Amino acid sequence: MAEQTYRWNGAFPKIGIRPTIDGRRKGVRESLETQTMNMAIGVAKLISDNLRYPDGSPVECVIADSTIGGVAESAAAASKFARENVGVSITVTPCWCYGTETMDMDPSVPKAVWGFNGTERPGAVYLAAVLSAYAQKGLPAFGIYGKDVQDAGTTDVPEDVKGKLLGFARAGLAVALMKGKSYLSMGSVSMGIAGSIVNDAFFQEYLGLRTEYVDMSEFVRRMDEGIFDPAEFEKALAWVKENCKEGPDNNPANIQTSRDRKDRDWETVVKMTIIARDLMVGNPRLAELDFGEEAQGHNAIVAGFQGQRQWTDHFPNGDFMEAMLNSSFDWNGIRAPYMLATENDSLNGAVMLFGNLLTNTAQIFADVRTYWSPEAVERVTGHKLSGEAANGLLHLINSGPATLDGTGEQTKDGKPAMKPFWEISQEEAQKCLDATSWRPASVEYFRGGGYSSDFLTRGGMPMTMSRLNLVKGIGPVLQIAEGYSVDLPADVHDTLDKRTDSTWPTTWFAPILTGEGSFKSVYDVMDNWGANHGSISYGHIGADLITLASMLRIPVSMHNVASENVFRPRVWGLFGTADAESADYRACANFGPLYK
Repeated sequence: MAEQTYRWNGAFPKIGIRPTIDGRRKGVRESLETQTMNMAIGVAKLISDNLRYPDGSPVECVIADSTIGGVAESAAAASKFARENVGVSITVTPCWCYGTETMDMDPSVPKAVWGFNGTERPGAVYLAAVLSAYAQKGLPAFGIYGKDVQDAGTTDVPEDVKGKLLGFARAGLAVALMKGKSYLSMGSVSMGIAGSIVNDAFFQEYLGLRTEYVDMSEFVRRMDEGIFDPAEFEKALAWVKENCKEGPDNNPANIQTSRDRKDRDWETVVKMTIIARDLMVGNPRLAELDFGEEAQGHNAIVAGFQGQRQWTDHFPNGDFMEAMLNSSFDWNGIRAPYMLATENDSLNGAVMLFGNLLTNTAQIFADVRTYWSPEAVERVTGHKLSGEAANGLLHLINSGPATLDGTGEQTKDGKPAMKPFWEISQEEAQKCLDATSWRPASVEYFRGGGYSSDFLTRGGMPMTMSRLNLVKGIGPVLQIAEGYSVDLPADVHDTLDKRTDSTWPTTWFAPILTGEGSFKSVYDVMDNWGANHGSISYGHIGADLITLASMLRIPVSMHNVASENVFRPRVWGLFGTADAESADYRACANFGPLYK
């Protein structure tokens, strides 16, 4: 198996804490040393206590060796941060400092400044001055300033400051974790879907990702030549037979495949799953089998599989492979999910990656298939929608690849949830498996056979749907819709579900409406969605997605996040405050992609 320690290929990036101070000695600086360094220590503890890396370990912080009162100490801190693999920078101070001498000048590292709100020393004055310098030098930085005055010498971090520090740190770490990794394109363009035209300039300039490419024939080569761990294959096949129940075959009798063919399909899709994972992250076991080159993998933090149609017209589809890799468990136990986009929709893969890095949870890949108005539901089923669904629903469904975590069979505080893998119990993983049936693929769609996962997401989960689109002349644009998964009466679900392919997994999603713009109605959300796919994350993470997008210089075209929760670099306000959406577009265009 691919070891978790090998999977991420190197140390995780750290967060650097920069305690800046008034450089005047013989009284001023000396009186502030303890308070300033304690601020840095407090921020480091806050982050390490609350944030985790993708493997579940606490996020590490590095504090400058001394307080920073001038340019020499700034340079010393920068040198230490380079040695320590720092990818995110937070400057803290309770006092006035020399702005351009003490600021972090690394253009590709997300940066924030917390200026202490106290009357004894002008931390807020430094905050305003250094943010002005960042704006003038074209280095967007986030400003953090508590709303309530604190007493001098206090080591407490106010709640509003905590929220901004953690929100910034989560998004900044996502930026740092992507840098230098790869998007692996397995195949090419699926059925003319524009998102599967893998745009290397976007991935390189905005996300810091390489783009790697392999033809789908690589799967055939590895299966034919035995380039996989045979012991793992036997283990996996036995586990699948025990845990993955096969559902009814909906195909007309005259085109149903034989039992022998179905059994061979199971063997093939299990091999495909192992091979796709090995292509993404490598597998040291392959080196032991004398496949040293293949053992390396492609250092892929996200990937996509074309499938349709060149593969699926002849071979079993990729649904099992995609569903299991995107889940937080398999035959090797509970582990972090892999991000693998159906139909090689790289833009949906990118937002799956965003959601995963912000939450450490699995992500649902789905078609944004159908808007069901309350009137249409009542006409077809006789049922009147109520509660979260009262204004209508979006039917999120796709050809079988959605993560099994999306069943909602995990729980948090007694409610359905999708959790980081280290919080998932073996019992919860089993419940997700038991709630899923594997339906023989619709042969009219998938001539090569295979299996599609079939489940119904439990209602009551807070969820955020997002999507990246590329627009000629603008570049990438992000869309966000927070809402809830919804339960429907079983007969109502069955009636609606059978109007499409009922062998596929369904999530009934009700976006939160604001009464304005794209969120005036559920219909408006559907009508303004920019593509046929969306990525769905557990939790309301729209604010973090907006913060991350601003770091990457990606404008947000629609969202339903409350304005008081939107956190962007301070310089965004200099592009206009009356219309934040337009200002966001102007700021992103002005500064350009992070790695231009």
